[in-house]
Amino acid sequence: MASQQRAISRLVAQAGQILLAHGAESTLVGDIMRRIGIASGVDEVEVALSANSLVVTTRIADHCITTTRSCADRGINMRAITQIQRICIMMEKGILDCSLAQRKLNAISPERYNRWLVVVMIGLSCASFSRLAGGDWNVFAMTFIASATGMIVRQEIGHRHFNPLLNFAITAFVTTLVSAQAVMHGIGNQPTIAMASSVLMLVPGFPLINSVADMLKGHINMGIARFTMASLLTLATSLGIVGAMSLTGVWGWIN
Repeated sequence: MASQQRAISRLVAQAGQILLAHGAESTLVGDIMRRIGIASGVDEVEVALSANSLVVTTRIADHCITTTRSCADRGINMRAITQIQRICIMMEKGILDCSLAQRKLNAISPERYNRWLVVVMIGLSCASFSRLAGGDWNVFAMTFIASATGMIVRQEIGHRHFNPLLNFAITAFVTTLVSAQAVMHGIGNQPTIAMASSVLMLVPGFPLINSVADMLKGHINMGIARFTMASLLTLATSLGIVGAMSLTGVWGWIN
């Protein structure tokens, strides 16, 4: 019985670790962990979450096992989260037992889209914002080039596992440097729009949404931690933008 409970505790902890590392909100993490534990046969599952770790306790009768896991940020990935949700549902329906669920959990791989597809789509999305803001097709083209270039820089820095704050600052710097050329050479009807639109890819929307959701649902510490990280990313982006504007002497849309 003790060995079975240890296996269940490891399964629950690993599921929570993957969920937290890939951007799931705290309420979802806690609910999925409890559901997996109950479906595996334990009487009770208690979960405590922090910004970069979790603690889980499982109880069968009067026997408790507590385990702790560190949760490094692996980047937002909804595929990994939905796979764990499927495993949880299949366990509740009796399709999977603990050992089969563990195998499926070990097989989860956070696959990502092709990097060049991401570059093109990010470029098009930022360029579309420039058109909505009143820019002509020349502004659209400059915004596309600047944001696509910035996304390539962001990917390259990310692949080398640099600090995210440094990544956002350098990406914002390069993106603004490229988009400032539209103002310097008078490209388009409102070239300053290109400067404003090209850096929209750096808005940390998902962490901000999760932080508010966590605080509204009672996970105050997690919400504050995520909000602080999102604010620091915004600050790093601002420093990169101001640095590029200072270098080029083009202050554009902040005047």
